[in-house]
Amino acid sequence: MPADALGQDAAVLRWRIDTTKAHPARVYDVFLGGRDNYPVDRAAAAAALAVNPRGYLDIRHNRDFLRRAVTTLAREDGIRQFLDIGTGLPTQDNVHQIAQRFAPDARVVYVDRDPVVLAQAYALLTSGPEGRTDYVDADLRQPGRILEQAAKTLDFDRPVALVLAAVLHFVADEEAYESVRDLVDALPSGSRLVLSHLTADFNPEIIGRVAQTYTERGFTFVLRTKADVERFFTDNGLELDDPGVVLGHRWRPDGAGPVPETADPAHLATLDDIEKIRFRGIDDATDADINFYTATARKR
Repeated sequence: MPADALGQDAAVLRWRIDTTKAHPARVYDVFLGGRDNYPVDRAAAAAALAVNPRGYLDIRHNRDFLRRAVTTLAREDGIRQFLDIGTGLPTQDNVHQIAQRFAPDARVVYVDRDPVVLAQAYALLTSGPEGRTDYVDADLRQPGRILEQAAKTLDFDRPVALVLAAVLHFVADEEAYESVRDLVDALPSGSRLVLSHLTADFNPEIIGRVAQTYTERGFTFVLRTKADVERFFTDNGLELDDPGVVLGHRWRPDGAGPVPETADPAHLATLDDIEKIRFRGIDDATDADINFYTATARKR
């Protein structure tokens, strides 16, 4: 069992699961066609989809941005260590799978607080024989704990890619900027920050209503402007990689995104709107559909 999991068996993790409240990782799982969620999570996803029927494109494109960013860092930039905070539930092409495809010795530490995520991570996120994965039970707002536990697997004298994909909009301003500062400060020169973040810059009315569906369920939900997102880089002296802070589908597109599942029309007609998402592609997305910024940057 990973070091941070000592004393936490499956029964303890199950005891911690709250099925009465939606959780961001499980709502995200709904949109990705996963099965590790509960009715309350599906209700939250359905409410968001009712407000923005094309909203699934943000989540699916965010996942594809993560694939492209990790691929670039592992294949082209020689990054061999990744700290993925706000991991979410295991799905296709998790960070260690992407990185170890190009660098079998890559090490990845996943960080999340949801016990469903932790239980699935322990079971499914298994490294190849040359690399290593580990899991930390912590919140983004606990940078000290994250760094202490991650140091059992990662060497902080060598470059580390800090991955903050679709997590910062669940953290209030003061805590978000402070946590990113503390985490980046601990990284050595040559490290990277990989970030994606929802915004209301383009569709304020629709995205504002989506945000309301989350806040009504008790989530902190902060929709930051492009200038606000850029602060995570400029405040920490990071050097943005090309093409800078851009909409998610505009960050180095490679046309190699996931192919949707197929279904016969009769079966498709029996599914609800949420269930139909996994049969829809993402290649038809336009700038009007995408409501999140993405970027990667280097620590000098």
